[in-house]
Amino acid sequence: MPDDQVRVVQGEVLSLGHDTQNTVPATTSTKGPDKDQEMGSALRSVYQKTVDEAIPEDLLDLLGKLD
Repeated sequence: MPDDQVRVVQGEVLSLGHDTQNTVPATTSTKGPDKDQEMGSALRSVYQKTVDEAIPEDLLDLLGKLD
């Protein structure tokens, strides 16, 4: 899959690769404590959703065949 494609996973849009259309120029600083906290919260939320996601039955069957 090319790096610039977008994938929808359980209703959320995940961008794969570099998204150059919505970037802020390097000379403009929008980073601050609030932005860092928002980013940390978003990353923790995505990680927790991934951990909580059920493993598909067909994958479990395939893994069972490896034993």
